[in-house]
Amino acid sequence: MLDIKFILNNVDVVKQNVLERYAEADIDKTVSLYLQLKQKRQSLRNKQHLINEISFKINKNVDAVDVEKLKKEATQVKEDILILKEEIAFIEKAYNQEMLRIPNIAAPEAPQGRDETNNIAIKFFGKPREFNFVPMDHVNLGKKLDIIDFDAGAKVTGSKFYFLKNEAVLLELGLTRYALEIAIKHGYTPVTTPEIVRDEIIVASGYSPRNSNSQIYSLNDGERSLIGTSEITIGGYMSDTILNEKDLPVKISGVSHCFRTEVGGGKKNKGLYRVHQFGKVELYQVTHPEKSVEAHEEMLSIEEEFYQSLGLPYRVLLMCKGDLGAPAYKKYDIEAWMPSISDGGDYGEVTSTSNCTDFQARRLKIKFKNNRTRKNEFVHTVNGTAVALTRTMLAIIENNQQEDGTILIPKILHPYVGLKQISPKE
Repeated sequence: MLDIKFILNNVDVVKQNVLERYAEADIDKTVSLYLQLKQKRQSLRNKQHLINEISFKINKNVDAVDVEKLKKEATQVKEDILILKEEIAFIEKAYNQEMLRIPNIAAPEAPQGRDETNNIAIKFFGKPREFNFVPMDHVNLGKKLDIIDFDAGAKVTGSKFYFLKNEAVLLELGLTRYALEIAIKHGYTPVTTPEIVRDEIIVASGYSPRNSNSQIYSLNDGERSLIGTSEITIGGYMSDTILNEKDLPVKISGVSHCFRTEVGGGKKNKGLYRVHQFGKVELYQVTHPEKSVEAHEEMLSIEEEFYQSLGLPYRVLLMCKGDLGAPAYKKYDIEAWMPSISDGGDYGEVTSTSNCTDFQARRLKIKFKNNRTRKNEFVHTVNGTAVALTRTMLAIIENNQQEDGTILIPKILHPYVGLKQISPKE
């Protein structure tokens, strides 16, 4: 969340940011609720001070009439305190709800725009392959090679679920191990995280687990949900901590499954491109506020290193303000070339990386001891995807298919997968 002091001192700036990000936030209402809350809290402190004074007088006074009068006054003050606490709880709930609607301030260089059509391609790597035969999509290749079974996934769980089989399992595990090796090389500590998280951690991370636009699977107990990304659990892992400045940055790479309710039809969203469950290796940094911009660029370079080594053509997008996501100050996406997601092929998202500045750290309560100011200050958080497994497998399968149906495994993955190719079954 934003600092309320920043909001109060920059009301017009925050209002303009809300407009440019197409967020549903009411800054005037938020400020009004904050001022009401501030006034009620001061009244409560005054009443609590008064009750202490009355108690002191009762203990010191020996006149029975005066003591009785003071006791009646104390009873009334206690009733006032109870009413104030109820009012504060009501206003505080409304205030917190409004604060959650306010997105992070967007970077000045983030393009104007409402959605993905306004994102700007800032870099291209490689050229889309020109096939000398009619390429198949990964759904049909997966069926032909007996490595992906969508029909069984639908039978067992529902649409947009799947079984990986045979060499596809080895490819998924190999990609995971390779992504982790790159992360470790760059100083990230590997962890596996829980895949169920308290809703309060989701909210503190800047997401809404139960609104109408949420992509999160909520569990029946009403307090926990399945994770959509291990960014959330890693943030929770770091919550309520005060770090030494010398220990920054903290770098963590999280391995988990991710669960999302997102839906979408059409050619672009079929097969592995948009599923409800997938594996992911996440990158997460807790940084000094002065280092988050540098950390964000470094994270993008790690993602590029990974996809360049796979030989997959891709482009890097700078996300527009309306497509950033509430916690992000600045965000990049990498989109790999996928031959089947539209007629003639197109680019499809495989990773993203976001600088969330102190937006998540404030509610997660992640601080560091600043050696210069001698104060505890909020860190910045930066997150990114080392590999989203299903979409990366899609890109490898489709880009590396041969005319006889064989899939060539990228050379860098040979020792991790244990195979050089996936061949049609006899």
